[in-house]
Amino acid sequence: MSQQPLKEPFERIDAANAKEIYDGQRAIWIDVREPSEWNDGRIPGSTLVPLNTLLMSPRKYLNGDNVVFYCAQGIRSAVACEVAAAVGLTKIHNLEGGMIDWVAKGFPVEK
Repeated sequence: MSQQPLKEPFERIDAANAKEIYDGQRAIWIDVREPSEWNDGRIPGSTLVPLNTLLMSPRKYLNGDNVVFYCAQGIRSAVACEVAAAVGLTKIHNLEGGMIDWVAKGFPVEK
């Protein structure tokens, strides 16, 4: 008897799907990178909450559903997604490929 893989409590989305959500203004965008990375460029309208800060007090920052988390590549943001699920959020997205893919696609960036 084989075990079914566990379903993740969040949706992994690529840059193109993320851009559709962004264009529809249907989500809260949280950047979990460090301030120096944020200063190099970020998705317009997003909020900086470094991962360690989020881990220390998630309920302070996660008070609404339909959140897109992103980082440089999608690894730290996947951890943030797990934290969001642990505090009860149900509509959670991880930008796979992070800012690297977002920028490569030519999507909006502000500095």
